[in-house]
This record gives sequence, structure tokens and C-alpha cells, in this order.
Amino acid sequence: MHLASIKETILNKRMLICIFTGFSSGLPLFFLYQLVPGWLRSEGVSLTEIGLFSLIGIPYVWKFIWSPVLDRYSLPILGRRRSWMLLTQLLLLVSMAAFSIVNPVMNIWAVAYLAAAVAFFSASQDIVLDAYRRELLPDHELGLGNSIHVQAYRLSGLVPGSLGFILADHMPWQSVFIIVASFMIIGILLTVFVKEANSEINTPKTLQDAAILPFKEFINRKGIKSALYILLFLFLYKLGDSMATALQTPFFIDLGFSNTEIGVVAKTASLIAMTAGLIIGGIVMIRLSINKALWLFGVVQVISILGFAALAEIGHNTIALAFAMGFEYLGVGLGSAAFVAFIAKATTPAFAATQFALFTALTALPRTFANATTGVIVENIGWTNFYVLCTILAIPGMLMLFIVAPWSEKPTLKNNQT
Repeated sequence: MHLASIKETILNKRMLICIFTGFSSGLPLFFLYQLVPGWLRSEGVSLTEIGLFSLIGIPYVWKFIWSPVLDRYSLPILGRRRSWMLLTQLLLLVSMAAFSIVNPVMNIWAVAYLAAAVAFFSASQDIVLDAYRRELLPDHELGLGNSIHVQAYRLSGLVPGSLGFILADHMPWQSVFIIVASFMIIGILLTVFVKEANSEINTPKTLQDAAILPFKEFINRKGIKSALYILLFLFLYKLGDSMATALQTPFFIDLGFSNTEIGVVAKTASLIAMTAGLIIGGIVMIRLSINKALWLFGVVQVISILGFAALAEIGHNTIALAFAMGFEYLGVGLGSAAFVAFIAKATTPAFAATQFALFTALTALPRTFANATTGVIVENIGWTNFYVLCTILAIPGMLMLFIVAPWSEKPTLKNNQT
């Protein structure tokens, strides 16, 4: 790519929108998987119960079931994608703030029901945000746009995962939940001020078409054998690091780190790593194919899990915490950027909502069902062995790259430029 075209690719409104979609998409998920487990652990809830809370992520797995409804219909205002974006974001704002009125010790089931509601609204928001972004970005910007989206997605974790814990040392948890929930206003403002990405794409004529045609188109385009390989790869690629991060906050608490240490040390290192990841990921995704990025970033992603195993052996050490978190955020962030770009490339804009929902649902399976067993595993084998196990479980996904994304494939970005 020429310097002028690189500059044009990076400095445009579409990349700015990707920052906002990433932040709005990531905030409720990190709210559920970082802030809520930390809150439960600090209130004396067991690791086994916290691990089982991963099951509230089931909506992320099954979201392709109701995605045809969002593909087929729209609400009376704002258009096909933005109307659903606004509704889900308003519901997230309310349901996240509602955590301020429940007591986990007195009524753990109320917490579970509320968490399930947040997960459902969050999964629904992801359906329309992913479809909006696929319609927004031309093919040659998929790599960079999704890299920026993922880094912003990870950046949003600093709100519940850093700010939330710092505030928890100085004010009641009720106030913390209200403040963290208010950051959903950023997504609401995005929805109000942007325009529909592509109003020329034909919507499915019936709900049946919206449910069937996306799957039929994918299988016809890839062939059934190749399609099945891709679906298996989507399940395996993030298995190891999803399990590794499932009990991240309880892990830090068990090592003796205070809420402020978790908020300041771990998350500051994460911010630095994410900034580096954004620069590195952006450069690599412009210059190399998505396939090569999957290989390079996947290796870093696997190795980064071992940083937690090392931290488990070292114990309460803020420098070790900073290095472990920084390396993990760099590795997982880069791996996720290439992974999401691969998913986007596998979809067709006309059926983006349902295809994206199916593909990302498969990536959520490990986070939901495998993660539900993490508390039991840790209590039986310990933290160090657990992270070694996670590293081993990350290898099969890398081996699948030989089939679905071989290194030797030539980049197609230039051919896709318009």
C-alpha cells in the first residue's frame, strides 16, 4: 500500500466509529466477567459459585437464534441497525445500574437473574453492532477496523476492571455500579449521531428467509467441509485464553492484591499494552494478510497465558502483576483483533447480523460452558496447574490454522481496495 492510501485508511470517520462500537460492546461483558465476580468474591461467595456464574453468558452462545429478527425487522425510528442499537443500549444502562439494589449474600438468585438480563441485552447489542460494522467497512479496511474495534473493546474493560475497583475502596458498591453503568451513555451518543452504514443492502423479505438464507449462503460459498472446519476453528482458537481470564479478578484477590492494586497496577499495565497492541496490530493488519496475523498474534496469545502461571508461583508482587497483565492484554488483544477480522471476512454484508451472530456465538461457547468449570478445576489442581492447562488447551486452535488460514495464502487487501 502507498503511504497516501495507508493514511487514508487510518484517518477516516469509519475508524473513529469502530472505537465507539468496541467500547460500547465490551463494557457490559467486562462488567459481567470482571466487576461482578470481584464484587461476589469480596462479599464471600465461593469460587465454585462464581465459576458457575459463567453460565449467565448463555445468551452470547445462542444469540444467532434471535438475530434473524434483528436482520428482518427494525423499530420505527433511526433505521434498521441504529434502532436496535439504541434500544439495547438503553436496556443495558438500566439493567447494569440495577445491580446497585441487590444483595448477593441475601439473594444470590436475584444477582443471577439480573446478570442474565445484562448478558441478553449485551448479546443483542453485539448482533447489531457487528452487523453495522460489517456494512460500514469496505473489505480492505476489515483488518484495521476490527483491530481498532477489539482494542477499544478491551479498553472498555478499564472502566469496570480498574475504575470500578478503585471506587470500591472509597465508596459503597451500590454507587460503583451506577457510575460504571453510566458509561453506556457513550454508546447511546454514538447511535444518535452516526448514520446508517448501508441502507442499500436488501433486507430479507420474510423472517424465514432471515433465518435460513444466511446459513445456506455460507455453506454454498465455502462448501460443507470447509464450512465445518471454519466453525470448529472458531470454537477452538480462543478456548485457552477464554478460560485463563474467566477467574482473573478472584485470582488476583486470592494472591492478596487489594482492590486498589488491581485497579491501578494491573489495569495501568493493561492500558499500556493495549496502546502498544493498537499500534502493532494496526501496522500488521495493514501490511499483512489476516491469515498471517492469526499466526503471529496467536503465538503471542498462547505464550501470554503462561504469564499467569508465573504470577501464581511468584505470589503477591506488583511488578509481576503488571508484567503478567500487560503481556496478557497484548497477546489476547492482538489475537482477538486478527480473529474478529477473520470472522468479518467470512461473512456476507447482506446477512451480516445472523452470520456474525453464529460465528461469534461459537467463540463464546468456551467462555460460557468451559469457564463454568474453572472454579472447580482451580480448587482441585491449584492456580499454577490451571494456567498450564489453559496453555495446552490453546494449542489445538493454532493447529487448525494449517487448514482454515494457511500462512502461505497471499494477502488480498490490495485486490479489495476501491
